[in-house]
Amino acid sequence: MKSKRNSFLDSQTSKRQWVRQPLSLLAALFLGVNCLTVAQTKPFEPTEATIADIHRAMRSGKLTARQLVEAYLKRIDVYDQPTKLNAIVIVNPNALAEADKLDAEFKRTKKMRPLHGIPVIVKDNFDTKDLQTTGGSIALKGSIPPDDAFQVRKLREAGAIVLAKSNMDEWAFRPLATESSTAGVTRNPYDLERVPAGSSGGTAAAVAASFGAVGLGSDTGNSIRGPSSHNALVGIRSTMGLTSRDGIIPLFWRQDVGGPMARTVEDAVRVLEIIAGYDPADPVTKIAQGKVLKSYRQFLKKDGLKGARLGVFRRYLDAPTTDPQIKEVMAKAIEELKAQGAVIVDPFDLPNYQELTRNITCNSFHYDVNNYLASLGDKAKYKTLAAIVEAKLYLPLNETRLKNFVQTPAPTANPCQDVYHEPRSIALRDAILQAMAKDKLDAIIYPTWSNAPRKLGDLQSPAGDNSQILSPQTGFPAITVPMGFTYGNLPAGITFLGKLFDEPSLIRFAYAYEQATKHRRPPAQFPPLPR
Repeated sequence: MKSKRNSFLDSQTSKRQWVRQPLSLLAALFLGVNCLTVAQTKPFEPTEATIADIHRAMRSGKLTARQLVEAYLKRIDVYDQPTKLNAIVIVNPNALAEADKLDAEFKRTKKMRPLHGIPVIVKDNFDTKDLQTTGGSIALKGSIPPDDAFQVRKLREAGAIVLAKSNMDEWAFRPLATESSTAGVTRNPYDLERVPAGSSGGTAAAVAASFGAVGLGSDTGNSIRGPSSHNALVGIRSTMGLTSRDGIIPLFWRQDVGGPMARTVEDAVRVLEIIAGYDPADPVTKIAQGKVLKSYRQFLKKDGLKGARLGVFRRYLDAPTTDPQIKEVMAKAIEELKAQGAVIVDPFDLPNYQELTRNITCNSFHYDVNNYLASLGDKAKYKTLAAIVEAKLYLPLNETRLKNFVQTPAPTANPCQDVYHEPRSIALRDAILQAMAKDKLDAIIYPTWSNAPRKLGDLQSPAGDNSQILSPQTGFPAITVPMGFTYGNLPAGITFLGKLFDEPSLIRFAYAYEQATKHRRPPAQFPPLPR
C-alpha cells in the first residue's frame, strides 16, 4: 500500500508545478520592487508578528502591505518546499496587486480596515473565486468556485489578503494527519518527522511557521483544535450558527464549523469578529441572530480568570492511553489557572457519558458532497461523489471509505438533523448543562490532545483526540490555547469548553491564561530570515 501511495503522489508532481510557480515569480519581485523604500527603513520582521504589530508599523510608515506580503512570500519560498513542510498548495498570484490597492487606499483615506493588509492562509476547502478549491481531492484540481465562501468574503471586505491556500487531509477525513491527493503530506514544523494533526494541518503548520499572519480552518470533529494544539496555536470552534458554513466543502455539514487559527488569542478573536454573523445561505445562522456581538475584543482581560469556576473533565485526562507528559503539563496548567484566581472543580464528570454519546454521530457525507458539487454549476467536471470514486481519483488509503459512502444510492434528502434539532444532541447538551449547573461551572477544561504528535506513518500509537464529542455533537464553543510542550519541543494545548454563545467567557479565560503563561514559542527550524 505504501509503495502504491508513493507512486500515486509521484505521478502528481508534474501536475502540481503550476501552483508552485507563483512563489518564484513573487520572490523575484521581492528583490526588485521598492528597494529604495526597504533600504531606507529597518525591515519589518514578520515572524510571530501580530495583527496589532503589523497595523502599528503600517500607521507609523515603517511598513506597507506590499512589503508585508513580500516578506511572507519569501518565507514560503525559502522554507515550505525546501524543508518538506509542504503546508502550501498554491499562493495567490494577485496578492501583491491586492496589497498595492490597500496601500493606495490607506494613503488616500488615512484609514485602515479591521484587517487591512493582513495576509491570511486559507484551508483548501474554503471557496475562493480566484483560486482553485479542491478539498484535498485530485478530482477537484483546478476547480474555481463561482464565488467566495462567506467567511472568505467577510475577511476580504475587512481588508485581509488571501495569501495562499493550505494543504489539508483529503476530504477532511482524518483528524490525525494531513495528506491530500493534490499535494501530498504536510509535516509538523516543530518536528518534521511528525504529523501536524488534521485535517487543517496545512493551515496550522503555515501559521506556526509564520507563512501568514493568521489562518482559516474548518472543524467537523477536531480539525481546528487538534492541529492548533499540535502546532502551539490558538484555535476557535465557535458556537454552531455563530459563523456561516456557506462555501466550505463539507464533511458532515451538520457539524462543520469554520474558524480562526492564530498564534495569539487576540488575533484569533480579531478574525472571529469579522466572520461571525448571519448569512441567508446558511439557515443555522438564524439561531445566532441577536446573539452576535460587534466586539469580542472587549473580553480580552488579563484578570479574566478571577473567580472563574472550571471543571476538569477527568474522563479525557485520565484515560489509560494518555501520555504521562500530557498529564504533567495539564497538572501544571491547572496550577497556573489557580494562580490566576480560577476555582478548579476537580474532578468534573458527566453521568451516563457512554450512554449519551453512543451512536451520536450522523453521516451525511454523500449527500453533502453531492450538494457542494452541484453548487459549482456546469463547469464542474464531476457532478457526483460516485463519479469521482468511479474515476479512482483519491488517495489509495481512502479507497475503502469512499466506496462505502457510494455503495448505496445518494440520499435525496438530508439524512441528518442539525445539532439543535437532533434528539441525541439535545439530550447530550442538556446533560452537560445540568452537570455544569450542579457544580456552578463557567467552563470545562481538558487537554485538547492526550498524546504527543505521532511520527509520520505511525498508525499504532494512541490517537489522543479529545475533541470529537463535546463540542461537535452539541454546538458548544471551544477554544484551545498552548499549555506547554512535551518531550522538549512537541506542543500541547488546553481546551476551554463553554455554553452556547458564551464565547465572551471563553475568550476571557483563554486570554488570561495565555497572558499569564506565554507558552507559545515559534518552531526553531523556521527562524527569521537573514536581512
